[in-house]
Amino acid sequence: MTVGVTRDNITIVLQRPRYPENIGAAARAMCNMGLTRLIVVDAEAWDDARIRRLATHEAGTVVDRVRRFDSLDEALAPFGHVVGTTARLGGQRPVIKSPDVLARSLIPISRNNPVAILFGPEDRGLTNDDLKHCQQLVNIPTAGFTSLNLAQAVMVVCYCISTAAHTVPAEFTPRLAKRIELDQMYEKLTASLIQIGYMNPENPDYWMMRIRRFFSRLQLRSGETSIIRGICRQIHRYGEKRYNDGLKDGGKGGA
Repeated sequence: MTVGVTRDNITIVLQRPRYPENIGAAARAMCNMGLTRLIVVDAEAWDDARIRRLATHEAGTVVDRVRRFDSLDEALAPFGHVVGTTARLGGQRPVIKSPDVLARSLIPISRNNPVAILFGPEDRGLTNDDLKHCQQLVNIPTAGFTSLNLAQAVMVVCYCISTAAHTVPAEFTPRLAKRIELDQMYEKLTASLIQIGYMNPENPDYWMMRIRRFFSRLQLRSGETSIIRGICRQIHRYGEKRYNDGLKDGGKGGA
């Protein structure tokens, strides 16, 4: 039995695209590869006529169904798995998979989870802050010149997704925590680690990036993020209690 990526659970997300023509060309590339779900976040310019001119008539249905958001947090909230695309390697971007390897890894994940493939703006790509939302990163190998047109990058990734296949049944993958649940967990965890003195409150992002990578490998479920948030709440309550107890003891001692 041969299984592939569940295309209905794949969404292409364009973060701050600069040119309407690239939105239309990306929609056309998606249509070519059998993908229909498109999200556009904070577009620099939205011109329906210019978008449809590049999308052509056949991809008009993709444009008709496009969802638009002002913030990436809101756009990615319902997704259980987010993949970021990047041309830059090293530093805070060490976990890189080529598009074909990525596509095969999405076969089991996409069976039960909505997946977002995130593309950055044409001139500078995704920022490190954007990549905090991602469980995986994908890099399209090039021969020296790394700059790809946005629609070209979308086409390459969509092609790999549409052709990926396993010749054996895919392993079971549970329904994963949504992006909004993970963000809520990381917010609580950051506050708790600062409260107990584990992280410098002036620059928590350095350590949180490592912690995010660790949790990304675990494929957390919704209930598991709730457990971690509950632990963080108890840390906060205990810290407050000890602080208040210290104030009371200090007052009795006449300090």
